[in-house]
Amino acid sequence: MMYSIISRRKFGSQSAAALALPALTLAPAASAQPSESKRSLHVVCVGAHPDDPESGCGGTLARYAEKGHRVTIIYLTRGEAGIRGKSHEEAAAIRTGEAEAACKILGARPVFAGQIDGDTEVNPRRTQAFVALVLAQRPDLLLTHWPIDTHPDHQAASFLAIRAGLASRGRVPLYFFEVDYGYQTMGFQPTDYVDITAVRAKKKAALFAHRSQDGEAIYREHHEIMESFRGRESGVAAAEAFVSLPRNDVKRGLPGLD
Repeated sequence: MMYSIISRRKFGSQSAAALALPALTLAPAASAQPSESKRSLHVVCVGAHPDDPESGCGGTLARYAEKGHRVTIIYLTRGEAGIRGKSHEEAAAIRTGEAEAACKILGARPVFAGQIDGDTEVNPRRTQAFVALVLAQRPDLLLTHWPIDTHPDHQAASFLAIRAGLASRGRVPLYFFEVDYGYQTMGFQPTDYVDITAVRAKKKAALFAHRSQDGEAIYREHHEIMESFRGRESGVAAAEAFVSLPRNDVKRGLPGLD
């Protein structure tokens, strides 16, 4: 199955026909250079808590892994405050295990950044440490939370990932994903879509691995609806949406698409 990034369709109120920009693909195109289309990438996703990356871009990560690219998920916290009635230590152990199980399903490697759920910090010391952690992975692509979000931990994860992207001096493109649009993620206007139809079941399984968070209900009540809506926007059955971070001195899309 071809892995495709579908540019946003803009539906004009004056026209009955949709205007679709050309599709971008990770699969080798007739005009693509073999060395570029077959280059192995390292995709690094930064999420605030276990289940955030799986919710926001689990299908995209699964697609990358299926194409043979390396995928790493950096969890800013271990979800210490995420299980009522459990101590931070107990919750962290449970949710770490769930994140590891989800990563195994997606074909990703988990890394934990060591901050605390509900008490994340953005300061020079934390920023320097996080930037060093991300750049040590030598990423070709960064994915993270959209920064305008009601959850402070999501904001922190996004800001720290932005700092890491900037520290790469434009080498690493950065794309933002949405989590629970309209309730947590705010003001999100996609620039790009990823068709996840073929890996929808794998994404669901990764979310369901987060039993302590009732991943099945989260998917049913939120992300299944979002995937279908984004799919309808982009002309497929199910999609995940992204916003790219443009730089004036760098003009590039997701690596390996040309």
